Amino acid sequence: MTTEILQLCPLIPALEEELAQRFTVHRLFEAADKAAFLAKHGGAIRGVVTGGHIGLPADIGAALPSLEIVAINGVGFDKVDLAEARKRGVHVSNTPDVLTADVADLALGLILAQARKLPQADQYVRTGQWLKGDMGLSTRVAGRRYGIFGFGRIGQAIAKRLEGFDGKISYTARSRREVAYDYYGSIEDLAANCDVLIIAAAATAETRHIVNADVLSALGPQGILVNVARGSLVDEKALIEALSKGAIGGAALDVFEEEPRVPEALFAFDTVILAPHVGSGTHQTRRAMADLVLANLDAHFAGQELPTPVV
Repeated sequence: MTTEILQLCPLIPALEEELAQRFTVHRLFEAADKAAFLAKHGGAIRGVVTGGHIGLPADIGAALPSLEIVAINGVGFDKVDLAEARKRGVHVSNTPDVLTADVADLALGLILAQARKLPQADQYVRTGQWLKGDMGLSTRVAGRRYGIFGFGRIGQAIAKRLEGFDGKISYTARSRREVAYDYYGSIEDLAANCDVLIIAAAATAETRHIVNADVLSALGPQGILVNVARGSLVDEKALIEALSKGAIGGAALDVFEEEPRVPEALFAFDTVILAPHVGSGTHQTRRAMADLVLANLDAHFAGQELPTPVV
């Protein structure tokens, strides 16, 4: 009998097909009564495949006494209790590196879209407004001051791309790096010294709501917030208040605290660009992520070292 695994969310068809070839796959997200489903099948489950936005909810993990591995289709592991995983001897893997370029590209796309009003320009043409006159002016992207909070793989990739726009780049990270960018020891100082604040840090207990009212105030009425990390890093109530009062100039967001539910108050701001968490959403990257998920599962059940272990 094949190994039984639990799938917590939809995945690309190619990955689902290959999982089905290797394992007996139980699709929990399709179960009408999840508790009954887990009561019936939970004891046999040895692996979980999930997304970074879901992780492994505590109640589901508790219903899986035979669990050996949690394979995350994504980079973020903040929604998996790593301490509990270590305690139980459960391995956790993710899919780093392969999505770095796409997330960095999206950050640049959001910056361009917000500054040059690209969504509005598209609608201006489609709705016939151009026939009535020229569209208003937008903001230059080249030469602005860009502050990056979080300077890991993605943060550095964003910085490299911004160099091509003659960006004046600064950053905040746990420690100073050997790079030719200005370093600020706090996110408040970073925000006070940039025009565009880009969030690219991991979601942790320490970074939750780190973009708060004080940071937004430091960013200032002309400042723009860009978030391609996790929604939990931004205090959305403070952000909405800052936008409402003109305390910041705008925002470009790919991630939200309770996605796919997005605060409807954000819809009203013409200076805000919204995207449905598509940072890694290209055919090429999703295939590479799928390959890593499979490689980690194959390695674990073959008794080998995981290619990309978290725990």
